[in-house]
Amino acid sequence: MASSSALPPSAKTRLASTALLPVALNGKVALVTGGGRGIGAAVAVRLAEEGADVALTFQQNQQRADDVVDRIKAAGRRAIAVKADSSDPAAVVEAVNRVAGELGRLDILVNNAGAFLLGPLEQLSLEDFEQTVAVNVRAPFIASQAAVRHMSSGGRIINIGSNMAERAVFPGFSLYSMSKTALIGLTKALGRELGGRAITVNLVNPGATDTELNPADGPNADTINGFTALGHYADPADVAAAVAFLASPDGRYITGATVNVDGGFTI
Repeated sequence: MASSSALPPSAKTRLASTALLPVALNGKVALVTGGGRGIGAAVAVRLAEEGADVALTFQQNQQRADDVVDRIKAAGRRAIAVKADSSDPAAVVEAVNRVAGELGRLDILVNNAGAFLLGPLEQLSLEDFEQTVAVNVRAPFIASQAAVRHMSSGGRIINIGSNMAERAVFPGFSLYSMSKTALIGLTKALGRELGGRAITVNLVNPGATDTELNPADGPNADTINGFTALGHYADPADVAAAVAFLASPDGRYITGATVNVDGGFTI
């Protein structure tokens, strides 16, 4: 690990400030689905930095998942990676139950795993439809259903959607946008249903975020930036910061809400 003298000023400041402040999620256990890369990885690491022990699911790349686990452990937290196909209902339930069993509890569920299948309406297959709905709609429902069996008062469910649920400016997004729009209804209804148990449910809708699937220097970046008020992509850490706030005690009175982390794409 690098010495503090080798860190950039911003990192030194953060280390100094966190050393003086209470850790918001200390003693909590979080599960981030699809946490092996991109936004999911950033969320998993940020929750660990906030004090949580963190589990993540992945489907294919064991090495990437292990790298995220190593980063979480480097923050002084427990971490496990569970291989699970989000399109398989049994695998989703098994992953939730395994995390609660191995880490002793479950306080925070981040439904991040997603299918991103695009194309003209007439070219999308029934298999594309079923895969998208299975991962983007059914999996969050089933994971939430399994998770609340382990959650006590103060639990958090945070769904990761998309700004395309509110503003679809490009062709080819009909299937993806439809699936992410379903999360708005799920979030509101679960927020109402679980409110009496002091479990909050919220939705974070990222906009264009600098990941492998949609790099900030990609061929369409200038066009995408032109639709935002801020004129640039988000960093995965920007989305993770919103999730961390909603997961924290400071987010206790927010439920059923949609938070757009999209640089003003939807305004």
